[in-house]
Amino acid sequence: MEFRYLGNSGFKVSEITYGNWLTHGSQVENDVATQCVRAALDAGISTFDTADVYANTAAESVLGAALKGERRQSLEIFTKVFGPTGPKGHNDVGLSRKHIMESIDGSLQRLQTDYVDLYQAHRFDYETPLEETMQAFADVVRQGKALYIGVSEWTADQIRQGAALAKDLGFQLISNQPQYSMLWRVIESEVVPVSEELGLSQIVWSPIAQGVLSGKYKPGQEAPAGSRATDEKGGANMIKRWMSEDVLAGVQKLAPVAEEAGLDMAQLAIAWVLQNKNVASAIIGASRPEQVASNVKAAGVTLDAGIMAKIDDAIGSLAERDPAKTHDSSPKTREA
Repeated sequence: MEFRYLGNSGFKVSEITYGNWLTHGSQVENDVATQCVRAALDAGISTFDTADVYANTAAESVLGAALKGERRQSLEIFTKVFGPTGPKGHNDVGLSRKHIMESIDGSLQRLQTDYVDLYQAHRFDYETPLEETMQAFADVVRQGKALYIGVSEWTADQIRQGAALAKDLGFQLISNQPQYSMLWRVIESEVVPVSEELGLSQIVWSPIAQGVLSGKYKPGQEAPAGSRATDEKGGANMIKRWMSEDVLAGVQKLAPVAEEAGLDMAQLAIAWVLQNKNVASAIIGASRPEQVASNVKAAGVTLDAGIMAKIDDAIGSLAERDPAKTHDSSPKTREA
């Protein structure tokens, strides 16, 4: 496993982060989830990402139990706040001071830890003054409940505004967690340049595009039984944007490129996002421990210019590059 600094800080994370978004507490049984966490640890992954909204707090509890007994100082544990939790009442969502201060305590209890290494604003809150949000994060840091603060799916302008307020309050934003893959490149034109300027790294999610870039979904064929595309609990809805015939056909063109690079297609997809110098870590999920063992082989891989060009040739215009898509990712009202 290789390690990279997160933003303009002295804090290092593993190039591969284990995340439990669509699996723990919902799609897989707790004992299998624990096996996946153990596989991550065995593979040298030290960084784990979750959120209070995943499975309505259950994912945090599963991760906390799975990591129990590990040396806390050897782990980097991340969680997030924004999405509706608990009974999903009028103050159980967003980035108000009330919700942040209550949510951090709940997350720490479920994760069975005194602090998280990184606390992230899961989306931008259009209904709470940004000054209120950043003051609450400053207090969370001063109370020792989080060591660092990051954001997720914020636009370049939102990152700039948040970073300025953070600096005035005596702390810094060190990371952004956006979707990023060969097929979803919306951060490249605006978010990445601003992040480089201000000292933030990207911790990217869905580097395999919900499994599509693994090549297991073939054009003109039914999705494999038990795959995410057949999961009615949420996975099928998340992956449907990639299930068009033209995208699946383009992805199949990557098979010989992966073979030339000595990787399987999923490893190629993860290695590709890690070629971006502003990316500190790629988040992988798993429903089986062997998936973890395979995907970590993307760490430390350097793809030469020829391979990168062949990837661009295969994907071509299929990649989404519109920076406005980041703006679309945050709900404009709490009811959305």
